[in-house]
Amino acid sequence: MLMKSAAPLVLTLRNWLSIERNQTNHGEKWISALGALIGITVVYQLTHWCFPHGFAGAAGGAILLASMGASAVLVFAVPHGALSQPWSVIAGHLVSAFIGVTCQKLAPDQVWTGALAVGLAVGAMHYLRCIHPPGGATALAAVIGGSDVHALGYQYLLTPVAINVAAILTAAVLFNACFAWRRYPVHLHRRRQQQPASVASAQRSVDLTQEDFHAAISQLNSFVDITEDNLTELLELAKQHAERDALHPALIEAGRYYSNGRLGRAWSVRRVSVTPELEGPTPQRLVYAVVAGDGIGNIGHATADELRHWARFEVMLQQGGRWAKLQPS
Repeated sequence: MLMKSAAPLVLTLRNWLSIERNQTNHGEKWISALGALIGITVVYQLTHWCFPHGFAGAAGGAILLASMGASAVLVFAVPHGALSQPWSVIAGHLVSAFIGVTCQKLAPDQVWTGALAVGLAVGAMHYLRCIHPPGGATALAAVIGGSDVHALGYQYLLTPVAINVAAILTAAVLFNACFAWRRYPVHLHRRRQQQPASVASAQRSVDLTQEDFHAAISQLNSFVDITEDNLTELLELAKQHAERDALHPALIEAGRYYSNGRLGRAWSVRRVSVTPELEGPTPQRLVYAVVAGDGIGNIGHATADELRHWARFEVMLQQGGRWAKLQPS
C-alpha cells in the first residue's frame, strides 16, 4: 500500500528531473564506454607527444583533457546526436578557443574574463550552428589555464586544440565504423533492418510532410539534440507503425492498460480497475487510473463505451519503462 501511494510522487519527481528511459542494451553501453576509453587514450598520447615536457602545468593539462573527455561522451555515446557531428566538434572547439584566447588578451587577469569567454562562445556556436557543450570548457581553459597556456596565444587553436579534435574525430570515425548501426558521422549511417511496408498517402487520414515538420521545429524554438534527418525518419517509422492498427479496441477489459495514442503532452495511459462497476447517473461505469502521461495519478470513471472510444489501442509496460502497443489477437 505504501509503495502504491509513493508511486505518483516518484513519477512526478522523475518528470521534474527529466530522467529519460534509456532503451539501449548492455552491449551498446559497453561499446560506448570502450570507444570513449580508446578515444581519450589517443588524445592523451597526442597531448604528451606534442608537449613532451608537459603542457601548461598539471592544471592546464587537466582542463584540456576534461574538454576532450566531454567530447568523447558525445561522439561515442551519442554518435548520431546533433551536438556530436563533426562540424559541431570542429567549429565548436576552435571557435570557442579563439574567443577564449581573444578575451584573455583583451582583458587579462579579470575575474569576469572566463565568464565572458564562455558566454560569447555559446552565442557564437548558436549563430554558426556548431553547438558543442565541451567548447565552453575549451574557451574557459584559454583563460584560466595558466601562464603556459596564455603564452601560446592563438597557437592554442592549433596545438593542442586542433590536434586533439582531429584525434577524437578520427577515433570516432574508425571505432564506430565497426558497428553498422552506429556509423559516424550520421551521414554514413544506413538503416539495415527491414522497414515496415509503407502506406500510400491516399490511405492516411493526415499525412505529415517534411514542411510540416520544419514548421513545427521552428515553432518549438528550442534546440533539439537530434538531426532533422534522423527525427523525420523516426517520425515516418512511427507513423507506419501506427497505421498497422488504426482501430479502437473492440472490448475494454478490467486489469488491462490502454493508450489514447496521442503525441507529446496529450499522450496518456489508463489502467482499467478490477473494481466492480459503479452505480451512478449512468450504470456500468468502470473505474480507471491514469498511470502514464497526461493526468498521471488521477482516478476517474467512465462507461466501457466511453473508454473504448477514448482508447486507441491496448498497451503493456515493457522492461525499461517503455509502453508498447499490443497487436490485436
